[in-house]
Amino acid sequence: MKTKLDLESWARKEHFEFFSNFDEPYTGVSVEIDCTAAYEHCKQNNISFFLYYFHQALIAVNSVEALRYRIEDGNVYSYDTIHGSATINRPDGTFQFSHFPFDGDFESFVERAEKEIEAAKQSKGLDLTSSGIDAIHFSSIPWVKFTGLSHARNFAWKDSCPKISVGKMTVVDGKRQMPLSIHAHHALVDGIDLARFIDKFSELMAEQS
Repeated sequence: MKTKLDLESWARKEHFEFFSNFDEPYTGVSVEIDCTAAYEHCKQNNISFFLYYFHQALIAVNSVEALRYRIEDGNVYSYDTIHGSATINRPDGTFQFSHFPFDGDFESFVERAEKEIEAAKQSKGLDLTSSGIDAIHFSSIPWVKFTGLSHARNFAWKDSCPKISVGKMTVVDGKRQMPLSIHAHHALVDGIDLARFIDKFSELMAEQS
């Protein structure tokens, strides 16, 4: 379900119009997240760390209204639920785009996600139709501890989906950390919205003990 925003009464109307005309309207930040508690929880309970932090990222995204906004034909819509579109690595070194429907129940999410991952690993080429606009573009780069990140963009395609990436986990002074990057369309999202996502994601990753 989605709801059309009334642009004339929207407090960000002028911001939307201003940034909508940019060739590169995406803005983003890269930070480090403490994932010690989350990693230990997954290890102790035989849980996929990737699926765990992916699910927590989806919860955090859905908690921030601005990250549920999408631009369609010049209008702005707020989606009730945002799903995940993630890159899944194959044994041959290539990857597949895969769709992961959001489910607030972690076990139900994992059950469907594991089937999607297995299908992606057995696939060939690229499925460019697996996800719709009501998704985030998510990727894991476990080989690199990045401090900044950019994304390939096709400016002819009017994209407004947030893009979230995580990097290589490292141990510093006994604490496990991993880089997190989020980029979003500035016509829809401001710095405070990025901060709200980062704070919520950090909170969720620290809940387990």
